[in-house]
Amino acid sequence: MKPSATLFDEPVPAVARASWPLPEPALAYFPNARSVSDRDLDAGAAAIDLRGGVNVAEQQGPFGHVPVLLDRCVELLAPALTHTAADGTGALVIDATLGAGGHSERLLTQFGGLRVIGLDRDPSALELAGGRLAEFGDRFTAVRTRYDGIADALEQCGYPATGSVDGVLFDLGVSSMQLDRAERGFSYSADAPLDMRMDPDLPLTAADILNTYDKAALMEILREFGEERHAGRIATAVLRRRATAPLQTTGELVELLYDAIPAPARRTGGHPAKRTFQALRVAVNAELDSLRAALPAALAAVRAGGRVVVMAYQSLEDRIVKNVFAAATASRTPPGLPVELPGHEPEFNFLTRGAERADTEEIERNPRSAAVRLRAVQRAAERGQE
Repeated sequence: MKPSATLFDEPVPAVARASWPLPEPALAYFPNARSVSDRDLDAGAAAIDLRGGVNVAEQQGPFGHVPVLLDRCVELLAPALTHTAADGTGALVIDATLGAGGHSERLLTQFGGLRVIGLDRDPSALELAGGRLAEFGDRFTAVRTRYDGIADALEQCGYPATGSVDGVLFDLGVSSMQLDRAERGFSYSADAPLDMRMDPDLPLTAADILNTYDKAALMEILREFGEERHAGRIATAVLRRRATAPLQTTGELVELLYDAIPAPARRTGGHPAKRTFQALRVAVNAELDSLRAALPAALAAVRAGGRVVVMAYQSLEDRIVKNVFAAATASRTPPGLPVELPGHEPEFNFLTRGAERADTEEIERNPRSAAVRLRAVQRAAERGQE
């Protein structure tokens, strides 16, 4: 799935197309913007990575998605998937963030007996991935749910909610596919409605937050979910603007941010809109609450020897993953005792030392992997097992 607008790094923008001519301040952060026309839409112009001239559209292929750390994810999951058969027969994986299905496709292809249950809240992602993975027949099942719905999805597919899964994979944040579809409003690199819903049936949009929340609530969202230092200035500017007319598009928000954020701050730390866009997206989709619920469900779902692999793209997500995994790998022996009590050993073991990063070759091939932080754990084997 999915590098997001992050605190680690910025997403790779497509050639921006505005639905109307943007004013000069907004154009400062839409350097390639132009008004859209029927000819542009028909032509389907290629997306260019503004940082390095990479033709992202060619790399992504027909599914608009380059899976991040694909080889490493397979390497980490493989021992758990082949514990009974080399082709994964009898093994089950939860792809908790299905997206365009790139990771699932690789797993199903490499392990001919494996079963995958793919979760996603976005119906367009489920449709795309379902078509992509149709060739695998009943070895793949798609379930529309947030990734904290792991237990219900397992039961829906006929599996116990605990101890039935060999691997769980999370690729957090907004997907490349969603970022590249300007109409979804996730990206500050193209003008679009202020939507940002991963599930189009959600009642709340980014525009709703900006146009109805009071100043204190706006500041809290910007500070907590975006770590935005200028939350007060931005919230004040939002209230002043909406007193005249509601904010409706990403271009209008970028223009407002350009005016609200001091010039020295705009010149450092990447795109000045990234923190606000991240904060709004996280709030609209309740991403952090979902993650806090999903990780314990994933840990409970895996059997002895089963593995959980998580890729995060911003510091707030990664901090949650780090803390949950630290608790899962800690001894349960009361502190102060000189020896570990039998049966109180850690339930999980780390498979990674800290957070792993994409290497230079991967980043050159897929610039959106620059932000990734990967962590993985394995449930400890039961006594008497290898």
